[in-house]
Amino acid sequence: MKKKVTVQDKAESAMKKAVRNVVAKHMLSGRPISIWEEGKVKRVIVTKTAKRR
Repeated sequence: MKKKVTVQDKAESAMKKAVRNVVAKHMLSGRPISIWEEGKVKRVIVTKTAKRR
């Protein structure tokens, strides 16, 4: 039986796709992305070898 996809599942999937697209665009252009880490905003330059969090 096929699992029922909820609105929350669709929203989470859309958000993940959007984040992947933004990271890819920033990687190509060389612009840093801003992340929240240990209570502070941190700017990180994305590389192909960057580890996933």
